[in-house]
Amino acid sequence: MHEMSLAEGIRTIVQEQARQHGFARVTRLRLEIGRFAGVEKPALAFAFDVVMRGSPAEGATLEMIDLPGQALCYDCLKAVQIDDRLAPCPLCGGGRLMPEGGNEMRIRDMEVL
Repeated sequence: MHEMSLAEGIRTIVQEQARQHGFARVTRLRLEIGRFAGVEKPALAFAFDVVMRGSPAEGATLEMIDLPGQALCYDCLKAVQIDDRLAPCPLCGGGRLMPEGGNEMRIRDMEVL
């Protein structure tokens, strides 16, 4: 399950930020996840709870924010939002789309004490 390694990466970032900014506890962590990031949210929520034990984020609320898929349509030359990598352009119906976003995952912010 790669969600466990994602949670471990989040823990590393939380610990680095706690050292750098001098906070002791994270109460809420908001995470942005792109539609095509391949993250199983229930698995990540479980891994987050397990991996954060003993860290400043132990017991923190994890809020996951969905980011849409993005693509450039080569038929109408517009940037569009897509729900599926193989979907046609929602504006012109063209099928020549280049995915440009939606595979990212990043910490948006943290509430700390």
